[in-house]
Amino acid sequence: MLKAQPSDEPPTAPVPASSPSSCVAALQLRHGADVRVSARPPAADEACVVVDPVEVVALAVGGDRDRRRVLLQPPAILSCEMASVVAQWVETTVHPLAKGHFGRDLVALRVGGGHECRRRNRGAGGPMSEHAKGRALDVFGFEIGEAPDRLSVSVRSGDQPNFLAAIRQSACGAFATTLGPGSDAAHADHLHVDIKARNSPTGRFCQ
Repeated sequence: MLKAQPSDEPPTAPVPASSPSSCVAALQLRHGADVRVSARPPAADEACVVVDPVEVVALAVGGDRDRRRVLLQPPAILSCEMASVVAQWVETTVHPLAKGHFGRDLVALRVGGGHECRRRNRGAGGPMSEHAKGRALDVFGFEIGEAPDRLSVSVRSGDQPNFLAAIRQSACGAFATTLGPGSDAAHADHLHVDIKARNSPTGRFCQ
């Protein structure tokens, strides 16, 4: 019996992480070492290649006197460009809004769908999602304050309407696209934010 010959094609595997780019270096300098250079996720389709990928475990936000760590649960793989927009939004808007509404610090964002090679709304056809290139993030909720008095705010629940409305409005300014509950059935339980280029640099799609 003849033995099977090994394939000449290497198995699909992540591209090894390289040295930090200028984008990643700036992001780490401002927001800490929990923003990590990531191996490029394997992609059989060019539409799913992540440029300058990072794994965001947590973001250090605030000034020297009130510096704190905001977790992403679970950690997300994003393009550095997207991670930079997320970090700025968390630091300049989300954390201050949590502090202003509840008098407590933002502890974590409950997220999903960083890099994911798929089409919009997980459809079988149609345009590729911005998630395919790590240029989108889904935000399901916010963890505010320390245990045992931690407050969990779910985007789906709408339990804190004023806070969630302010968060959504701020996202519409920070990102090129913001979709949430009420926009369609696919976004009933989370905020989808992405940096898809529009016809104008200041163009926004907000629902």
